[in-house]
Amino acid sequence: MYLNCHTYYSLRYGTIAPKQLLAIAAANGINMLALTDINNTSACLDFVRLSDKYNIKPVIGVDFRNGAQQQFILIAKNNNGFQNINSYLSHFLHNQELQIPEQPESDIKDCYVIYPYQKNKDYYLKPNEFLGVKPKDLNALKFSKWNKLQHKLVVLKTVSFQNKKDFNTHRLLRAIANNSLLSKLPKSEEGQETDKMMSYKELYETYQEFPKILENTAALLNNCTIEFDFIQETPNNQKSYTKTEYLDYKLLEKLTYDGLKYRYKNPDEVIYNRIKKELEIIKEKNFVSYFLINWKILKYARSKGYFYVGRGSGANSIVAYLLRITDVDPIELDLYFERFINLYRKNPPDFDIDFSWTDRDDITNFIFKTFKNTALLAVYNTFKFKASVRELGKVFGLPKSEMDVLTRGRYNLNNLDNLSQLVLKYSEYIQGFPNYLGIHASGIIISEKPIHHYTATFLPPKNYATTQFDMVVAEDIGLYKFDILSQRGLGKIKDTVAIVKQNHPEEAPFDIHDIKRFKEDEKIKHILKNAKAIGCFYVESPAMRMLLKKLQVDNYLGLVAASSVIRPGVSKSGMMREYILRYRHPERRKDAHPVLLEIMPETYGVMVYQEDVIKVAHIFGGLTLGQADNLRRGMSGKFRSREEFLKVKQHFFDNCKKSNKPEKLTAEIWRQIESFAGYAFAKGHSASYAVESYQSLFLKAYYPLEYMVATINNFGGFYSTELYVHEARMHKGIIEAPSINHSFSEAIIKGDIIYLGFMFLHALEAKTIKNSLKERQKNGLFQSLDDFIERVPISIEQICILIKINAFRFTEINKRELLWEAHLKISKTVFEEHIMTLFKTEKINYKTPKLSSTDLENAFDEMELLGFPLCNPYHLLQIPTSNTMRAEHLIRFQNKIITIEGYLVTTKYTTTSNGKRMYFGTFLDYDGDFIDTVHFPPVAAKYPFRGKGIYTITGKIMVEFDCVNIEVLNMERAAIIEDPRYAVNSSNATFQNKKSFADNKARLLPSMPSKALKQNPKTIQ
Repeated sequence: MYLNCHTYYSLRYGTIAPKQLLAIAAANGINMLALTDINNTSACLDFVRLSDKYNIKPVIGVDFRNGAQQQFILIAKNNNGFQNINSYLSHFLHNQELQIPEQPESDIKDCYVIYPYQKNKDYYLKPNEFLGVKPKDLNALKFSKWNKLQHKLVVLKTVSFQNKKDFNTHRLLRAIANNSLLSKLPKSEEGQETDKMMSYKELYETYQEFPKILENTAALLNNCTIEFDFIQETPNNQKSYTKTEYLDYKLLEKLTYDGLKYRYKNPDEVIYNRIKKELEIIKEKNFVSYFLINWKILKYARSKGYFYVGRGSGANSIVAYLLRITDVDPIELDLYFERFINLYRKNPPDFDIDFSWTDRDDITNFIFKTFKNTALLAVYNTFKFKASVRELGKVFGLPKSEMDVLTRGRYNLNNLDNLSQLVLKYSEYIQGFPNYLGIHASGIIISEKPIHHYTATFLPPKNYATTQFDMVVAEDIGLYKFDILSQRGLGKIKDTVAIVKQNHPEEAPFDIHDIKRFKEDEKIKHILKNAKAIGCFYVESPAMRMLLKKLQVDNYLGLVAASSVIRPGVSKSGMMREYILRYRHPERRKDAHPVLLEIMPETYGVMVYQEDVIKVAHIFGGLTLGQADNLRRGMSGKFRSREEFLKVKQHFFDNCKKSNKPEKLTAEIWRQIESFAGYAFAKGHSASYAVESYQSLFLKAYYPLEYMVATINNFGGFYSTELYVHEARMHKGIIEAPSINHSFSEAIIKGDIIYLGFMFLHALEAKTIKNSLKERQKNGLFQSLDDFIERVPISIEQICILIKINAFRFTEINKRELLWEAHLKISKTVFEEHIMTLFKTEKINYKTPKLSSTDLENAFDEMELLGFPLCNPYHLLQIPTSNTMRAEHLIRFQNKIITIEGYLVTTKYTTTSNGKRMYFGTFLDYDGDFIDTVHFPPVAAKYPFRGKGIYTITGKIMVEFDCVNIEVLNMERAAIIEDPRYAVNSSNATFQNKKSFADNKARLLPSMPSKALKQNPKTIQ
């Protein structure tokens, strides 16, 4: 009997979850219910899917409103009506400037229209239009003309809240939506506190004087039928690529066999049998068009010269390999095709295709132009606790300082005032509520039916239609996504290839896809084994650097395993250490259970990949492949993953008991399996990562400077730009600050000299960069500051940035003098275009005082404009270091306490079992080598990180598997000199200048050469 129910997908208005709404209705004896969220259809399909469990007939529609002001409600009579509603709503969502009118401009077929009684009572009503009468309207109705026209009236009892707390929450959400203090929120922007569900009996009693209205409402709901198939065997994606499914299969078969000559020199029977098996399953599961659409997208990418990586479990398919969707040979790696597609798999597979971040938008554009029913998938961006505290803090009018205290958690609840306690209470309550719709990082759906058959769409800034539901709902309805991702790693590879061609024109071109050659390359093996892979995809982080060193990885299979061992699933199970021990000490492999060792000989009986878990569950635990697929779903990390695990747990234990496996062993194996929930990699996924790693390792090995330039221009990877600049220096690159006659927007390399780009200068406008480069390209190099000012329109603020970074150093005039000149010669008003004159006017040259600037001042200018100095940061210490301890010496002092200085690179924290934080630090020593530290909770609390800088670290040297860590006991940040540009007393600066900047080498080299270690009593305790 309810025609106007809201869930919390009535964003920043409703407060009830869809499942909760159905439960409330069932408890109140309601058997028919219309979900009509405000300008939103996110919950509709889930509402329909869940309704059977509550014995409720679902009806769906949309409540059309401007803000909180209800205009009308559209309710779908059937699926066609729902599609029409979605199309109509999308019209407004695609153009935010449009206001929703008081009534639909045109007839929307297969729908009922309900107008609020008070607002629309004078309209002529069409056969499908009704007035909704609220309980508060009943007295007025007795004296209205509509009392005699009751056949056009229905019950309009809005449901938005469950109780008083929900209503209070609603008011807070409305204040957030209106960016208003709660005390200033207009009543017109709120719902009514009475917008709660009554029992059927209460509703009947409320409208008992008007039984006709109750009859009309029941008849309307009875006349609505909506059906979606949530247990479909056939996907709802575009059915055919070629117009017929028969031709689709023939094309797929042809493309597969045509790919043999590209991938294999001498294909054998194993390969042909695998192809036959895969094609049969792909055809039976109706995934032929899915493969062909991916093939089409990537064929276009190759035609444009775009780099891409096909990864995920799709790499387990030889058909995908032959179609060049992936670059991983599943035969070589013995990849398990059933992990990707099997006859028991209930949810559809997907390929993850990575493109360079610069190419992805064009690929997306191609997909939308090529395929008819296409949309991006949405994500529900929910309220997070800390963000909610800030939002609600503003609503209650708390000052920023109080909000900071609450978000940091540094308070005693009993000492907080009432408002602060309310902020915390309601922040906790709305945590997880949807806040707004965003765009899924990669998901695109290509449907057989129009997208509006399933959902309305909105138009985010990317200007591509985007669904109002997420990937879980899409999967429920049989729409499996195409994952088009972007990453900077591919951008680095693509750019490096181009830079190498430019910087080494005399060299023969190389094939970046020649992975077989890279696997045998000795230089690459050396880099891997010694963990010298800074900048390289997936193998540069401190944790991966440590793991590679511990495993002494120098081959492809080892790297594939490492890519998965690093994941939380293996480490959480406690088997990472065991894997390392078995890798390094073959005699320990016999400790593995014989069945596990037989299942996983390559990983010494340790579960590393998703496939391993599935095999162990199937062979060791006796689960069927269908049950094992539930485990695979559980390991995906997606919504509802824990439920999938619990479904098969009892079967696993029962089967192991029947086969007389020791109870203790069974429990241990299940504990390891369970640790993989949400974390495990498919082996094909790891193998795909390893392919890209090898490409970047090849470039780092043979073209380190060019590779670092590409890394810098693609804004790095795991680390900041500063570290990649440092890494270039470590490979004998000469780093130059931006130069007005040499630099471009991005960094460039000439020989071994790297000129940083203008885009790295803070506050330098894109317009300034564009004008400068355009003029230089058109009329040649700049001859002087006067020449630049004459030719380029620029403000005094912008030219000061260029002068301070020493971009005019070719003039050999000190930059302090140039700053004086610029202030005297540049007007405050800047014209976009220079006025052309017949004669060039001579510039007036003012006599400026002779000024000087030191290298120290330059370093502080660089920190201000680039974010880091181009000199060795140790030269900026207030007290120059006399400590000769270096990172390379640490291994000699195992279990001893030492003191060393380190320049902070990055930190990472984790939470211990008792809820306290411990940290891992990465530093650079004076010579530029890495120092790794561990900070246990007591030390981390007593000696916290205090931002960027050089720290004096005292700690115990721990060595495990050739990896050195300092277990920190004491840490203090060292003071740097006072900024000499503003210092009153510059004697310290002068001293440091003489000591550390004697010549230009300090700016170009990472540091002084390492000295022989002396056992200084100050450094060893």
